[in-house]
Amino acid sequence: MKDVQNQHDPRRIEIQKVGVKDVKYPISVLDKKNQTQQTVATINMYADLPHDFKGTHMSRFIDVVNEYYVDISMNNFLEMLDKVRMLLDASRAYGEVIFPYFIEKQAPVSGERSMMEYVCEYVGEVSDQYKHFYVGIQVPITTVCPCSQEISDFGAHNQRGMVRLKLLFDKFFWIEDIISIAEQSGSSEVYTLLKREDEKYITEQAFKRPRFVEDVVREVTQKLEETGEFRWFSVEAENYESIHNHSAYAYVERGTIEQGR
Repeated sequence: MKDVQNQHDPRRIEIQKVGVKDVKYPISVLDKKNQTQQTVATINMYADLPHDFKGTHMSRFIDVVNEYYVDISMNNFLEMLDKVRMLLDASRAYGEVIFPYFIEKQAPVSGERSMMEYVCEYVGEVSDQYKHFYVGIQVPITTVCPCSQEISDFGAHNQRGMVRLKLLFDKFFWIEDIISIAEQSGSSEVYTLLKREDEKYITEQAFKRPRFVEDVVREVTQKLEETGEFRWFSVEAENYESIHNHSAYAYVERGTIEQGR
């Protein structure tokens, strides 16, 4: 059959990214407690296209997803992108795999168990000169405002917040360990299922350690640096304010990304 994609294009315009977007696919990822976890990912995969080719072969992206979906882990994500690059004879390939990751959590007093969702993503780019791979994790927390607590005769305003981490991957680490660092840095963790005795305990504990967004990003940064595991990372904290019509936000970036790595 005629290969239309390989036909010559006379416009001489290189395309930096072309591929497939929002592919929904079941995947298997590593789980610290249960070895593996089945989830559903949204996958975006792209490659560059030289100026003299009319199009890319979209089906080859799906071929690669179909080959790797049973184990899209940190250890083979870059291998998957390299496969895309080679199949398409491209200079660069890119990938984004976004998925919900679930951890069973136990309520602090009642001991009730429930599943907590954390949104994670793998983001990567490979060429024949460099490979970049980042792991992103979103962790919900609760924060109590230190200023509100200090100036009020009764109570303080509190709200849910989100910690977003982006970590340059050099060697394997557990997602659960990074989630724990983020949860320890807020005023309190967030749970799916709580009884009244749990709510009482969490509320009182949160008021014992109020946190600004500035406190949260500094706490997470300090804990990550203490591990000595990450050459580069960024930390965002966003509070969905309960008494303001806006969010509070803070960002820290640490380390360097070497060219060609």
